Amino acid sequence: MIPLTRPVVGKEEAAAVADVLASGWLTQGPRVEEFERRIAEYCQARHAVACSSCTTALHMALLTLGVGPGDEVIVPALTFIATANAVVHAGATPVLADVDPRTYNLDPAAAEAAITPRTRAIIAVHQIGLPADLDAFADISRRHAVPIVEDAACALGSRYRGRPVGGHAPLVCLSFHPRKVITTGEGGMVLTGDDEFARRLRLLRQHGMSVPDTQRHATRRLIVERYLCIGYNYRMSDLHAAVGIAQLARLDQIVARRRALAAAYDAAFADEPCLQTPYVPDFARPNYQSYALQLTAQASFGRDALLAKLRARGIAAKPGIMTIHREPAFGGRCAGALRHSEHASDSSLLLPLFPDMAPAQQQEVVATVRDAVRVLRDGTRGRKDSRPGRQRPLPATVSSPPAKEPIA
Repeated sequence: MIPLTRPVVGKEEAAAVADVLASGWLTQGPRVEEFERRIAEYCQARHAVACSSCTTALHMALLTLGVGPGDEVIVPALTFIATANAVVHAGATPVLADVDPRTYNLDPAAAEAAITPRTRAIIAVHQIGLPADLDAFADISRRHAVPIVEDAACALGSRYRGRPVGGHAPLVCLSFHPRKVITTGEGGMVLTGDDEFARRLRLLRQHGMSVPDTQRHATRRLIVERYLCIGYNYRMSDLHAAVGIAQLARLDQIVARRRALAAAYDAAFADEPCLQTPYVPDFARPNYQSYALQLTAQASFGRDALLAKLRARGIAAKPGIMTIHREPAFGGRCAGALRHSEHASDSSLLLPLFPDMAPAQQQEVVATVRDAVRVLRDGTRGRKDSRPGRQRPLPATVSSPPAKEPIA
């Protein structure tokens, strides 16, 4: 089975973890501080506050804005359920709005139409690494005095109008789950340019403690901490941060490889009338955390039929982004019609894409997709093999990835 994704880890990550184990400091400490500093520099943000996941990052971001019971937060209907879960964790009500059918990102017009006197925030999600229209959301924020939170779980390494995602909005939340471009195993982070927001976030992630552990243990002087607010155990450990530091050193190389693979897919499917390749606005340069194909109106078959054929032939494709309002936990919560979200979810699929994907693997994916489309469209019997002479060639710019180094 060609996997949907696979993280790139090697001897650097193993050595970094070994160093932390030898140091005796395993919880939040100096490695977390270093990881925060490096991410902030990369994203051109003033502050970075590490935490245990992007869900906890979103929760803290909303609490930092004062979101609570009786409030509403607008989120896209087409996104992973964690975005809406964070709103509920804050005690507020998620209001689901429709997406732009081309980008899968929250439609600014739909979000603005959903604003009520109870709206306290809008969460703009950068779906599968494609930056949302941040200028449009900034304009809405100014006109309605409603702050924007960026769910950038998938977008580290992406760029909006030439700048890295992470330095545009007052609160930007990242994920380091293994499905993301770089990973710490589990982990998240909030980026902010606001000093007071950063102070609140650091209190919230560690039980409201007034003094960080690194400061208390760095002196022989007795320091007795105080607990200034109700907080949480949302810390990242130094073990996770050490992996993240090693991963961050590879980020530009990983993103470049993902973009090359995506370009090869674009070229391979450009002449297939049943398939639509990803749309990328002029303002965006995505990291291609995932590669999504969408069935066009010319497809006489359903997305699930195509997925079944791919998986039967060893291609681990999966359905596109979920729609929150069709899940039992959030049934019936919406702001108007959600037809674009439903159509995008029902007609799209994600193809395998990972940095050490070999050209032969991508060629097999392309050949299998094209053959499955032909069989479903024409009702003819597909090939039983994928002989190279019958495959559609990929662009010559996609070369083999560097040899993967074993974990020490």
